[in-house]
Amino acid sequence: MTTHAKRPAVDETGRDDPVRRTETLSVIEPGIPRDEVDAAGRVGAVAYPYRAYRGRATMSRRFLDDRVEEYVVTVDRSRRLTLRADTFPEPVTRTVDDVLVLPSEVTAAQCTEMAREAVFKWTLRKFSLSSTPDIDIEDPVDVYKLFWLVEREGRDVIVDTVDGTERPLED
Repeated sequence: MTTHAKRPAVDETGRDDPVRRTETLSVIEPGIPRDEVDAAGRVGAVAYPYRAYRGRATMSRRFLDDRVEEYVVTVDRSRRLTLRADTFPEPVTRTVDDVLVLPSEVTAAQCTEMAREAVFKWTLRKFSLSSTPDIDIEDPVDVYKLFWLVEREGRDVIVDTVDGTERPLED
């Protein structure tokens, strides 16, 4: 995955704005199009870096076949969170205008370890185990998730582009 600035945005004074720019990114397909967001003014975008994995926990059982539990693990590389997803992302390449691309705070190796720990914890919550399961973390995919930034009723709101949920933007 590569990102590159096509052109910097220009603010009202004609100066280049290093924050607002156009980027070509590998993203999770937005379910909520930018032009369908109800806003009083400009709709900005924030791109959060994620790394997704297919995780598998294999539990040996005496006298029975192994039990295998599969997970989709996503690591929010900016907020340092490990999340469980319903489906494995199929990224699309998009050019996004007026976007703030957040930097990755977690390395690829740290992401893999975070995913491994999450699969282990999720497995322990679901099953009573007599031994440690074998954990496999596979198919890493780097992708950005977009959020729309809008002003509504005198306050800034962030809109999740996948499910449409909204929450106040906090500093």
